[in-house]
Amino acid sequence: MPESQTENLVRILAVDDEPNIIEFLRVGLGYEGYQVDAAMDGRVALDRLRQETFDLVILDVMLPGLDGFEICKRVRANSNVPILMLTARDEVPDRVTGLDLGADDYLTKPFSFAELLGRVRAILRRRGVVVAQALVRGADIALDREAHTVERAGNSITLTAKEFELLEFFMTHPRQVFRREVILDRVWGYDYAGDTSLVDVHIGHLRDKLGDRPPRLLRTVHGVGYVWRED
Repeated sequence: MPESQTENLVRILAVDDEPNIIEFLRVGLGYEGYQVDAAMDGRVALDRLRQETFDLVILDVMLPGLDGFEICKRVRANSNVPILMLTARDEVPDRVTGLDLGADDYLTKPFSFAELLGRVRAILRRRGVVVAQALVRGADIALDREAHTVERAGNSITLTAKEFELLEFFMTHPRQVFRREVILDRVWGYDYAGDTSLVDVHIGHLRDKLGDRPPRLLRTVHGVGYVWRED
């Protein structure tokens, strides 16, 4: 976990009946320093919310028994805990219903981990919960998560949305070697079925824009994957 982790972890309850989604949330958010508990149906989720304190609920709409809308309605009757709703249906009426019932934000499946993390941080920030700093620095590079800007040695660098997510991922996990499959999962999303060569292409573009040739920051670990080094 990140060095900035403290004993007072932000607690998140993930409510989804898909094991792969639960694992995706538990591993990814856990790696970012959050404590993630899981409930795979609505009644278990409501019981846990009555008995325990959480800083955020990530709630799927399509659940067996009680759906996410009903859970959101019941939670809001006696709790102000932030709620981020997930759905496989990208329809305006669904989003409006969730927000009208008191959800703080809405995310459509499939989603990338970077997008999820950004939504989680934004919700927690609005609620006054301490989250990771907006400005990330490494070597002579400054990445601003809120302004969505990148500078190297004071010079602005224009990146695509995916290049920005890729750079943020590596800069916040320095000295850790990642396989291409893991990078796809964390940056493109758990449900992405593309070829891992996509990672190589984007890293090549990112190196070019950062002026990282030959690679000294974003290095290749042959036979394994990539690592961000600042030494």
